[in-house]
Amino acid sequence: MNVHHLELFYYVAQHGGIMEAVRKMPYGIQQPAISGQILQLEADLGVKLFHRRPFKLTASGEELYHFIYPFFSNVNQFGNHLRGGTSQSLVLAAPVMALRDYLPTVLHSLRHQFPKLKLTLRAGQQPQVWNWLERREVDIAITLLEEQSTLGLHQIPILELPIIFLVPKSSPFRSTKNILEAITNGTLLEPLITLTEGELVPRYFRELLAKNGLDWPPEIEVTDIELIDSYVKNSFGIGLTLDIPGKILPTTIRKIHIDTIPPLRLGVVWRGHPTSVMQALIDSLKSIDKTLKSPISLPS
Repeated sequence: MNVHHLELFYYVAQHGGIMEAVRKMPYGIQQPAISGQILQLEADLGVKLFHRRPFKLTASGEELYHFIYPFFSNVNQFGNHLRGGTSQSLVLAAPVMALRDYLPTVLHSLRHQFPKLKLTLRAGQQPQVWNWLERREVDIAITLLEEQSTLGLHQIPILELPIIFLVPKSSPFRSTKNILEAITNGTLLEPLITLTEGELVPRYFRELLAKNGLDWPPEIEVTDIELIDSYVKNSFGIGLTLDIPGKILPTTIRKIHIDTIPPLRLGVVWRGHPTSVMQALIDSLKSIDKTLKSPISLPS
């Protein structure tokens, strides 16, 4: 096998396609050159490595990528080591709230361990973050966990987050049962405010409604969970959201726990073997119970 062909395949797999690789590779090379050399690599191996449209690695492509990933992902770091440096980089994705309110202390400690650490922080909600992970655009993410992880991704939980309703304090509703009864009787007039359709919170709630033969489509969908608090506070309707440890709600609204839906799990997700920086971050997040109120037990 030609090592340069393997390097080109690494970047194509990492960035989710040839054109994406052209835009994001650390040196200039044109699309036809990459396409031709990847075809040579496939001919040499006698297998198809990925589907072009839409991009998806084949089983052989996944196997080859996992084999070459440890080398090509650490080439720059090893070069810094040989030059006597300790430069490290990390691309981390997480929700805005986590990046703003919970991670600065963790990342401050991480920079003490790795003084030359270069951090790239990307804010996004769960579907977007998982897409970045699958396209290898981020190294590691803090996000809501799916029940089954995508091939090649590793995940550990760090917190359980119950799903709740938010209602104005003037609302007559005191329980989930009251709300479901109002939906059943056709007397529920308040609009539903929730995250967009692809998110786990509305997905789990739709499953609860379906089990009871009910339907309550949202009238207001938002892309940031904090907007739900704001719109409930301003009397736009009932919010469907997560009970986040340590979060202080406006005094004009209260929460109603939905006991019939299991809590969602917030966790750390990464691909392949973690670098020393990634492992340090994972270890720090395992002790997040020092700053948050409702941790769950983690595997050692």
